[in-house]
Amino acid sequence: MKCPKCGSEARDIARFCRRCHATLRYQCPACRHEQRQGGICENCGIDFLKYVTAVVAEKQTETDAIDDRLERRSTLLKNVLWVPLTGGISLLLGFFGDRPGSR
Repeated sequence: MKCPKCGSEARDIARFCRRCHATLRYQCPACRHEQRQGGICENCGIDFLKYVTAVVAEKQTETDAIDDRLERRSTLLKNVLWVPLTGGISLLLGFFGDRPGSR
């Protein structure tokens, strides 16, 4: 087999060219079938690019959902911690601060 990129000879079982490291064999992301050309799987017919794009989009959606949950938890935690503190300060200002009509 010849490398399509540099033209050097490669063994039939090689996955990458020894000289230029180009991919010689592609593995289907869905069924794991190995073939010489990328693009569309010879075994299951799936389009490599569309499949990978869909998987990446799905993972991005999952990541966004996790980020949203973390943001909500962070906001809740801040509120839980700050309410007693700010409430305590308000009480102190109420007891020791200037009150209208106290002069």
